[in-house]
Order: sequence, then C-alpha cells, then structure tokens
Amino acid sequence: MLHNIWFMLIAFLWIGYFVLEGFDFGLGILLPFLGRNDAERRALINAIGPVWDGNEVWVLVAGGATFAAFPNWYATLFSGFYLALFLILVALILRGVAFEYHSKRDSARWRQGWDWAIFIGSAVPALLWGVAFANIVAGVPIDKDMNFTGDLLTLLNPFGLLGGVVTLTLFMTHGAAYIALKTEGVLRERANKLLVWIGLVAAVAAVAFLGWTQAKNMVADSAAVSVLAALSLVGALLANRLRHEGWAFIGTAFTIGLAVVALFMNLYPNVMPSSTNSAFNLTIDNASSTDYTLTIMTVVAVIFTPLVLLYQGWSYWIFRKRISAGRVPDVAS
Repeated sequence: MLHNIWFMLIAFLWIGYFVLEGFDFGLGILLPFLGRNDAERRALINAIGPVWDGNEVWVLVAGGATFAAFPNWYATLFSGFYLALFLILVALILRGVAFEYHSKRDSARWRQGWDWAIFIGSAVPALLWGVAFANIVAGVPIDKDMNFTGDLLTLLNPFGLLGGVVTLTLFMTHGAAYIALKTEGVLRERANKLLVWIGLVAAVAAVAFLGWTQAKNMVADSAAVSVLAALSLVGALLANRLRHEGWAFIGTAFTIGLAVVALFMNLYPNVMPSSTNSAFNLTIDNASSTDYTLTIMTVVAVIFTPLVLLYQGWSYWIFRKRISAGRVPDVAS
C-alpha cells in the first residue's frame, strides 16, 4: 500500500518540478532571442529572479524521495544514467552561476556571455530530462542483478530523442506563456506571438511521442490522460490568441502535468522496465524500502509538504507584479 502511495508522491514531485522549473527553463532558452537589448534581457532574468532557485528544490526532493522510498530504483537509475545526469548537473551549476554573476560587472560583453550561459544551462536539462524519462518508460538494458548494462549512446535512440524534443518545446511554450503573463510592453507582445508558433511545434511532437508511448505500452487510462494533455495545450494556444494570458499559462502547466501523469501511468507497476528481459524489471515491490521506512517518510511528508507549498505559494504571490524593461535600473547605479 505505502509503496503505491510513494510512487504517486514521486510522480507529484516530478510534476511540480517540470511545471515550475519548466517555465524558467523556457525563459532561459528564449532569453537571447526575445531580449533584443541589455535592458530587456535583464528584465527577463528579473522575472524569474526571486523564484528560480526555489523551483530547483523540487528535483532535489524528488531525488531524495526516490533514494529513500525506492533505493534499488535510485541505484540503477543514477548509476546507469550517470553521464546524462552529470551533464544536467553541470548545466544547472552553470545556469546558477550565470544568474549570480550576470550583473557583477558593468560590461555589455560580460553580460552577453552570461546570457548565453543561461541559454545553455537551460536548454541542456530541458532536452536531457525528456531523453531520460522517455528511456525509463520504454525500458533500458538491465540485468538480473539490477545493473544497467548500456551506455550514454544507448539513451540517444529515436524514442528518447523525441522525448527530449517534447520537453524542450513544451518548456519553451511554457516559458513564453510565463513571459507574456509576467512582463509588459514589447516583451509581452513578442512572447504572445512566439508562443503560438512554438506551441504548434510542441503539439506535433507531443502527439507523436504520446502516441508512440501508447503503442508501446497499450495502457488505456493513460491514453485518456494523453488526450487531455493535448487538449490542454490546444486550450492554452486558444487562450493566448484571446489574450487571456493567465489561462494560457495554466493551460501549458496542465499540459506538462498531465504528460507526466501519462508517463507514470505507462510505467506502473514498474519503476524501471528492463529491455533485456521483463523478468528483470524493477517494480514498486522489488525496488522499494521496508514498510517501516515508508511509514516514517509518510509522517514527515504529511507534516512538511503543506508548509513548503504554502511558503512557495506565498513567494509567488509577493512577486506577482509585471516587469518591464523600462523599469530596470542601470547596472552602474
């Protein structure tokens, strides 16, 4: 019973991470293209300045929860996907350093270099998270001792790369929706126009990926969730055309959340299928911790999760105002 609950809780943590970190990944990818001058690019960075580091906490909690609730899953995943996860970690470090050092010198060349560092630090995780999750759902070579027997090139297969394209384009769409919601003036107008075109590319990629996933796993309930995800994206694009930017952002958030739900539904009751032999699959039964461990974790989660959600919601409320390039102070001052 408890391992089922923790499987759902880990899915919830990944939903929170992809929805919240997804829009600031998207903003980082769009930063060098939507911001036409230094003031505009700094306004975009300020739009996520108070929240981006809080959004990253979700992935730390998801990793920690996986380690404690499903140690065998954690061991196989983090050892087998070591290089991919290492690249993600390096990109996240680069991105964090770029945010902190961006305005430390009054030099346009200095800030432009960090702008591209933010782009790289956002694009690499946005792509590789999709590659990783696509491979987890499709199955990877695992032997009878729960050891991953492939390498980095094993993950770079057509299905995995399509999953990476889906997360990359969905996060860009989500980021454009956030920029349209959070900024004023020309940045808002550019984001609204760009959202439609990126959203169409994301819709085509997502439909292809979810259809391919469904063909592989044939889980009827996840097909319904996939359809809802597609409809949410369509609704976001329609809301954007009607200039209902809040609803457009909610629509892209629901699209990402429902896509993660569909992936976890296709995964269950496995946590990491083996493409070598289905008898070697890691499941919620053979990969989980003891009931005693899961009981303690559940008590801690019940106490602290609402507090974290309240604090993060409060921080978003405090920094809810729109930002414009015209109100960005001069660096030298």
